[in-house]
Parts: sequence; C-alpha cells; structure tokens
Amino acid sequence: MEGASFGAGRAGGAIDPVDFLKQPQTLLRVTTWIFSIVVFGSIINECYVNKDSQHPELLCIFNENESACSYGIAVGVIAFFGCIFFFVVDLYFQQISSVKDRKRAVLLDLGFSGFLAFLWFVAFCFLANQWQRTTLTRGFSQGADAARAAITFSFFSIIIWVVLALRALQRYRLGTDMSLFATEQFGTEASASYPGYPGGSGVESTETYQSPPFTETLEPNPKGYQVPAY
Repeated sequence: MEGASFGAGRAGGAIDPVDFLKQPQTLLRVTTWIFSIVVFGSIINECYVNKDSQHPELLCIFNENESACSYGIAVGVIAFFGCIFFFVVDLYFQQISSVKDRKRAVLLDLGFSGFLAFLWFVAFCFLANQWQRTTLTRGFSQGADAARAAITFSFFSIIIWVVLALRALQRYRLGTDMSLFATEQFGTEASASYPGYPGGSGVESTETYQSPPFTETLEPNPKGYQVPAY
C-alpha cells in the first residue's frame, strides 16, 4: 500500500536533506545524541580520579561507587547508538512502502524512547543520590564539574526522550492517513465526481421499460408491398 501513513507522505518520495534536518524530531534526536556524549564522555574522562596522594588507584567520583559510573556510561552509550539507528530510520521512513513495516518502525521507536526515558530517570536519581553522599577531597574536587554535568544532562535527557516517546505515540495514533491519497485521486471538493464514472444524474430511474419508437408498427410484410420474385 502506498498511501500516506504514520505521519509520513506517500512512499517513494524524494528525500530532501534540508527539510529533514529542520524537522523537530530530527532536532530532538541530534540534541539527545549530543547529551549522551556529554554524559558518558564526562564520566569516562573526568569522573575517575585519585582520591588523594595516598591512593593512586582511580576511583569513581560518585561516592566511590563503581556501579554509578558504569551505569551512567552504559546508558549514555545505549542512547548514543540508539539515536544513530533511529536517525537513519527517520531518514528512510518515507521510502518504506508497507504500512505494516511503518507500523513496526513506529512501535519500535515508541518502545525504545519510553525505555530510554526510564533508564535516564534511573541514571539521574542514582548519580544525584551518590553525588550527595560523596565527600569531596582534593582529588575528587577536580572532577566535580564533570560529575555535575553528567547529572544535569541526564535530567535533560529524560525530558527529550519523553517528548520523543510522545511524538511516536502521536504518529502511531495517527495511523494510516488516506486523506492525501483521496485528495490526489478524487479532488478536494466533496461534490467532485469519481473519475471514470459514466455521466448522468446518478439517480436510478424508476420508469418502466419502453419499447423503442416505431417498433410496434413494424410488420414482416407491410400491406401493399410484395416481395419481388427473381
């Protein structure tokens, strides 16, 4: 089926990169992609520090809890690759001709966005809680800004992924939109006639059948006429 469906136009349309990049959904994906880089990049680069000169081993700055740093990195990496995947799906979504395949793509987007929003919520609560329990030493104070950045952008990521989930839900509810197909085939006016339909009033006639004119008086051999003999 090649009608407009799930918020996209008819299948097979040309991809306009400029219009695609201007779409709100594309901007949201790029934004959350950047946020994911900030979170796991900050933790990897600056949230493993020496507690002091007497402890040369690197410790997680979040209350020395290795699980907090590992979880923040894991969620950031998942969001990073997830954004890339769905960015490509959005780019080629209009090329998908099957309505069933479009439905699967939208449902996958909805489920993944909701799941990431939940993961970021847990990450924000986990990191914020461990940061409150952290005793800042001279070594830990060096990575304090990075820790705060990871917590802050974890919170912003929750909002963006919730918005992406809501947009996916809206696209799913929109479902198959046949208005574009109907507009192109039958015109925009409600009174427009269907193409190819025979002309006429469109009202079934109630008159009884009548014989063709002059057929009642026709006879095989009219009077006064003789068939010539050969």
